[in-house]
Amino acid sequence: MKTSTSIKFQNKSIPVYIEPSVTTKSNAVSLLVETLNRKFVSGKKAIKKCLETLVSIEIVGCEAILHSKREFDSLAISLY
Repeated sequence: MKTSTSIKFQNKSIPVYIEPSVTTKSNAVSLLVETLNRKFVSGKKAIKKCLETLVSIEIVGCEAILHSKREFDSLAISLY
């Protein structure tokens, strides 16, 4: 069963769903926030477009799956 929390990103509250296999959940969430902020500033156009319309995030293993309003803009990023 996935656990859930939320993060504040670009003045929005984004739900984050975490797989039970992720052992250090707090570390994964802090890495996620760090990575999102870095990608928002220095990422390519595709990632910035996804981040602008972000609706939820799933953390699976060492990856974060970013779900955007448009399914075509959703993608996965590595946290480690």
